[in-house]
Amino acid sequence: MTLAQKPGKIDDLTAPLDEVFGFHAFRPNQEEIIRAILDRRDIFAVMPTGGGKSLCYQLPSHLLGGTCIVISPLISLMKDQVDAVRDNGIHAEYFNSSLNNLQRSAVLRRLSSGELDLLYVAPERFAMGSFISILKGVPISLFAVDEAHCISEWGHDFRPDYLSLSLIVEHFADVPVAAFTATATKRVQRDIIDRLALRDPHTVRASFDRPNLFYEVADKDDVNRLILLFLHNRRDESGIIYRTTRADVEGTASYLASHDVKVRPYHAGLDSETRKKNQDAFNRDEINVIVATIAFGMGIDKSNVRFVVHGDLPKNIESYYQETGRAGRDGEPAHCLLFFGRGDTSTIRYFINQMEDETQQSIATEKLNQMVNFAVPNTCRRRRLLSYFGERFEKDNCGTCDVCTSDAEQVDAATEAQIVMSAILRTGQRFGAAHVADVVTGANTKKIRELRHNEIKTYGAGKDKDKRFWRRIIDDLLAQKCLIQTEGQYPVLQVTPHGREVLFGRAEFYVRKRAETPSHAVSTVVDDYNRELFERLRSVRARLAGQQNVPPFVVFSDRTLHEMACYFPVTPDEMRRITGVGEMKLQRYSDDFLPVIRAFVESDPQSQSSAPPLPEPRAPRQTKSPAGKTFNTTWQMLKDGLSRSQIAERRGLTTGTVSTHIERLILDGRDIELDRHVEPAKQTEIERLFKRLGMDSLREIVEASDGTVGYEEVRIVRAAMQANSDRK
Repeated sequence: MTLAQKPGKIDDLTAPLDEVFGFHAFRPNQEEIIRAILDRRDIFAVMPTGGGKSLCYQLPSHLLGGTCIVISPLISLMKDQVDAVRDNGIHAEYFNSSLNNLQRSAVLRRLSSGELDLLYVAPERFAMGSFISILKGVPISLFAVDEAHCISEWGHDFRPDYLSLSLIVEHFADVPVAAFTATATKRVQRDIIDRLALRDPHTVRASFDRPNLFYEVADKDDVNRLILLFLHNRRDESGIIYRTTRADVEGTASYLASHDVKVRPYHAGLDSETRKKNQDAFNRDEINVIVATIAFGMGIDKSNVRFVVHGDLPKNIESYYQETGRAGRDGEPAHCLLFFGRGDTSTIRYFINQMEDETQQSIATEKLNQMVNFAVPNTCRRRRLLSYFGERFEKDNCGTCDVCTSDAEQVDAATEAQIVMSAILRTGQRFGAAHVADVVTGANTKKIRELRHNEIKTYGAGKDKDKRFWRRIIDDLLAQKCLIQTEGQYPVLQVTPHGREVLFGRAEFYVRKRAETPSHAVSTVVDDYNRELFERLRSVRARLAGQQNVPPFVVFSDRTLHEMACYFPVTPDEMRRITGVGEMKLQRYSDDFLPVIRAFVESDPQSQSSAPPLPEPRAPRQTKSPAGKTFNTTWQMLKDGLSRSQIAERRGLTTGTVSTHIERLILDGRDIELDRHVEPAKQTEIERLFKRLGMDSLREIVEASDGTVGYEEVRIVRAAMQANSDRK
């Protein structure tokens, strides 16, 4: 029994999207992928970080019968992911090494009983025959493989544990498999499809463009001072700073802390308890900045990261893209700053040269050269980044990178270019950038004296400027294809035909004048909301998150709070129109947020009167007469004697959705046998609590019961009490 029941054709997927997740429209490619999954197609999807990959399997898990198995290497993220989907009313669990034996047994019981819509597991589980046997005993709706690039040896983050996932199709031939990744070249894509044995997959390559991200590269000189300068106007924003070594992580974190930045370090040298504590503090907005090695990159799902800073050069563009992708997941503006110094390439090359496999060494060298080419100026960062992934950027000016937004003048550097290329040719095109810069500046080194390069005409021709200047000229020559750099352990510079045109004065050569410090060209602050109200709502969110022991973004994202502080909703119907407010979250949190908004509006009536009109509801909400096919279908099944869980299973819905139907049917005057849905003892307790605490807050009733009753039961009983009151 491995294949879950397929739902009937669903014409309007925006209805469950809105009801469960509070989103009023799909992002690009999401609906196409979801419909293919509902049609039992295998999927291969490349979607950028923040592009909504998780919804592509979470929504089908709500619509399909059975359990969706999500395979992910992000053990540190699983709890947050599960908390987030549970808050939307989806039944989810995770199963990994962080659970004790008792907890694992409880999860497997829920899985076997058919209670789960989603189960998150780590990839190594599929190397265990016992786990596969368990899965064969339950209805499975879908296998979703997240971070699918980890299965490819050509990818930037190959993980041997992923190879066991080739067993999925072998053991579960009738179950669709959906593979998702944010970073895959065409070569990696082919490798993933082959290794997972995907069957004629529906393939989507979404745009890699993240328009809300601003890309900038700055010269690396006293990097801690420059990072602090960058943070000067960002003290209240969340951000990640990446450093390569543990020592650099500790050094940067200590330096920033000494200047009153709320910061903590994260690296593999810390014990697991400290790492978890520091990550949780960042997730929960207790600190603003985390300084981390790349080990942190895969362990964060925080939506309101406003900046990502690289204090050192990443080893390849895939890593850079994925790490910068942690910024701006909520779709709002974010800044990605890379500090680049040629010294970083020497460090990376050292580790590349330690590789025993010559093929892997060659691949790593090529990827490093591509990363360096991205870091040099003169061409649009976005165009170069997208080009790497095989995507063409059509605009002349992206408007969101330092090159395209800079008003720095273009200066004629033909003379400097001729000095460099003359030195390269006169030394036989057999040396790298460091030696060429030494020759041009007239350095008195043993190597130069032994090679007699102090006797050539261009020796010391550029001694009026420092080596850093000449290294930048070399970078510009490489970027403008006047020079090429050979591969291998000791790369050398060679002059191209175009370079010779510049050398002999037959072509021009201009460079962009560099800024001394990082720019502040992008604002990461959205200005169309009331800041005072936003801060009050943040306090409410922090309190609720603390009570539930979850990160604040699990309750509501910054984007949702921004909309509340822009539109000032004061009724449940108005709050329901805010992005990110689905039915379950409306039930749970309206009693906490609406009074704060109402009090603010009462104290400042002008704020609401000058606010823009609320978005139109997707469909009118009804408290009476829930006429419609979906409610009548539930009503008919209730009359046939089916329970909530049976209706949910047959219709491919959650029990929360069915409970909402029952609530509205009761308010419509339908004769519902209450004892079949809520135990009589629980009814009595809920009624007692409502009479003591009032009818307004569902959360207060659930909390006052010490967890003995749930939101669904409380809603149904409240509807019955209201219906009885209306009859009187």
